[in-house]
Amino acid sequence: MTAAVPLSASGADLWQDCRDYQRIAEAIRWLEDRRFDQPSLEEAAAAIGLSPFHFQRLFTRWAGVSPKRFVSWLTLDHARQLLQQDMPVLETALEVGLSGPGRLHDLCVTLTAATPGDLASGGAGMTIRAAEIPTPFGPALAAVTERGLCALEFLAEEGAAGQIWQQLRQDWPAAEILRDEAAVRDLPQRLFPRSGDQPPSGPLAVFVKGSPFQVAVWAALLRIPPGARASYGAVAAAVGHPGAARAVGTALASNRIGYVIPCHRVLQSSGAFRSYRWGRERRHAILGWETARLSV
Repeated sequence: MTAAVPLSASGADLWQDCRDYQRIAEAIRWLEDRRFDQPSLEEAAAAIGLSPFHFQRLFTRWAGVSPKRFVSWLTLDHARQLLQQDMPVLETALEVGLSGPGRLHDLCVTLTAATPGDLASGGAGMTIRAAEIPTPFGPALAAVTERGLCALEFLAEEGAAGQIWQQLRQDWPAAEILRDEAAVRDLPQRLFPRSGDQPPSGPLAVFVKGSPFQVAVWAALLRIPPGARASYGAVAAAVGHPGAARAVGTALASNRIGYVIPCHRVLQSSGAFRSYRWGRERRHAILGWETARLSV
């Protein structure tokens, strides 16, 4: 029998964030629907069944900022400002090329694409190890291969894990797919570090399966800095396909590595949000959470 591994303080905090997320998502949904009414703290707290003190404490512990400040970062005006300010950042970064490692918060991410041989064989000879992990945005199923992280899918609802396991088997029918909690145990603290955590050593490798266009889009997304936003059209132009904004949207919807490949940072040119693979509230939660950490 394998001995239990004690949780670090940071690891325990991540599990607490994971448990808190459902209430936070409910609060974000309520606040966003009423953002033009400028609801009070008391009204927001009552809507999710908490006292104002406990609601403020829960939200600030999770996000690092007050609910009011958090919601201000999710407005259309704020998104438009970011699109205008940060597009030169994306364009400059992409001029360096798409083949090298990109920057993602404190992580250096390297992206490797499946080869035609991998696709033709269905992953024969490949072992995929996967298990559920805690994240600040609810539980997720993480899957890794020898070539890197190949899936990070948030569990939007009960039973979603089974669907993701099934999708892995469809994607890689000839691969050996194992439940292995030890293989992904360190991912939460690496992806969602807290103050005082040891910085990660070496780059985080990700392994993706997609068309050349999709891979180019996913590589481009790694150049969008935290707190910045890019439009679908700008991403299309950056990968050499101006006018292919709709195809960019399809590539984003096909991304299986949530948060790490930051499709949540791509908006319509107006600043409006399109649909997100793992839910609108989760996208807002991720964007606000990232911005809060940059503001500290």
